[in-house]
Formats: sequence, C-alpha cells, structure tokens
Amino acid sequence: MSLEFPNLSRSYDAKKNRIQFWGHDRAKEISFFVEAGALCELDPQTLDMETGYLKTFDAARDRIQETARKAYSRSGQAAYVLAAADF
Repeated sequence: MSLEFPNLSRSYDAKKNRIQFWGHDRAKEISFFVEAGALCELDPQTLDMETGYLKTFDAARDRIQETARKAYSRSGQAAYVLAAADF
C-alpha cells in the first residue's frame, strides 16, 4: 500500500464539523476526515470556525497526512475519521 496525497484540496463539512481530504493508493481514492476537535488539539489557537479549521489543517498538513498513512496502512479501508486520539 502506497498512499499519496497528490491533490491538496480539502473542504469543511459544517454538518459534521470536520475537514475532508483525499489520498490515493494507485487508482483507489481514500477519504479522510479530521474532526474539528483534533485540529484544536493540534493547535489550541485554532479559531472555532471554518477558516480557522482550514488554516490549522494547512499548517499541520504533513502531520495529518502522516497520521492518515499510518491509519491506512493498518487496514486499507476506503474512509477514515481522524480524531484527537489519533495524533
């Protein structure tokens, strides 16, 4: 399993209060979600709104992607929700 993140796009899901981003393992697309609470743990200065969550996500992208790779390597699922405990 070789998970890559060629697409830098991410979006905020206001209903579920989380950021979604995508990884690819060859032709397979994997969805990842980072809970807002996890972003606030990564940076306690995170503003509690969409722009604040996106800013924190961008600043912590490398760490988030590494956490996503570890989660994916354990099970190879098609979707993951990353919570504060994952970091």
